[in-house]
Amino acid sequence: MKAAATFDRETGDVFQHFGRTETFRIYDIEDGKVVSHEDVSASETGGHAALAPFLKEHGVEALIAGGIGGGARTALANAGITLYPGVVGSADKAAKALAEGTLEYDENATCHHHEGEHTCGHGYSC
Repeated sequence: MKAAATFDRETGDVFQHFGRTETFRIYDIEDGKVVSHEDVSASETGGHAALAPFLKEHGVEALIAGGIGGGARTALANAGITLYPGVVGSADKAAKALAEGTLEYDENATCHHHEGEHTCGHGYSC
């Protein structure tokens, strides 16, 4: 299976705003273990609407993310990508937990845009 995580290159954490993700870390998972990963730049995709097709083109079947809006959820579902939203902390640890079947995530995590400010469902400013 291929799984991706929204990736913050500075911290190594799950990036908390799906639509502004510039890098995805794509993991190859086999037999309950992460066997390899690669970082893929998404900065030239054009943003929100193009990210689900971009991930699908890379063979991604599952996505680990922080905050994510309704439109992105729909696009990912239409692309056949399983979503694990509301994940915080190390992307590598999250991928390992996904591979092992122990990933903790928040199905209800969201992103909202209000009057020029942006916050995610966990109260993080994205």
